[in-house]
Amino acid sequence: MEIEQDIFNRTKRLVGDSVMESISQKRVILFGVGGVGSWCAESLVRSGIKELVLVDSDRVCVTNVNRQLMATTKTVGQVKVEVLKNRLLEINPHANIVALQDIYEEANTDKFQLDTFDYIIDAIDSLENKMQLLWHATRTKATVFSSMGAALKMDPTRIKVAEFWKVAGCPLARALRDKFKKKKLKLAKKVQCVYSDELLENLGEIPEDDCAPAEFHKVAYNGTMAHSTAIFGFMIAGLVMQDIYKKALASAE
Repeated sequence: MEIEQDIFNRTKRLVGDSVMESISQKRVILFGVGGVGSWCAESLVRSGIKELVLVDSDRVCVTNVNRQLMATTKTVGQVKVEVLKNRLLEINPHANIVALQDIYEEANTDKFQLDTFDYIIDAIDSLENKMQLLWHATRTKATVFSSMGAALKMDPTRIKVAEFWKVAGCPLARALRDKFKKKKLKLAKKVQCVYSDELLENLGEIPEDDCAPAEFHKVAYNGTMAHSTAIFGFMIAGLVMQDIYKKALASAE
């Protein structure tokens, strides 16, 4: 398609025809399209991913506007995955973007058909659901990437990547590992995670009209900035691209 040739001209110059073709054929499912996931989705589609499933149960809240890609004063109240899908289709109208207003939990894991994807990305907040997703995802053929806590961060130079069990200085990762140990669950394979060991304190008050989901409790009220969450999202997208790139080149040898 001519428009796609134009859109991805610069990408193809960097990676070549065979890698570009490989990128377009990969199926990706992304859980959570908030501060991290929304930017990750944008980068994936701009890089040539055409088969992308977005999963999130929330609607855009006014407190999302400071850091979530599709959140503006005009989209408040709209379903997040639908708003994001519409934006991504403006980037590549030939992409197959599926928007699921749903939440991942152990009881409904089968409905997402995780075995059918090449890449599974975890960018959800709920600790229990995050644990269940990682446990099930690592038992598929897919490559799995996960975002640890992106709130209370200011220094972009402290954002890095490590295998899940080697993430250091992140309270969310520590709590998640404790949860795995308590339930005597183990990941079936390694998971690369984006995280930061920086941990600032909240200095402002929580507004009375804060619309953060009640089920996330205080975690949802932590201060967050766009540059931090976006870097998390872009780094995960970069890990996906790097993995496709390396595997495509290796298979061509």
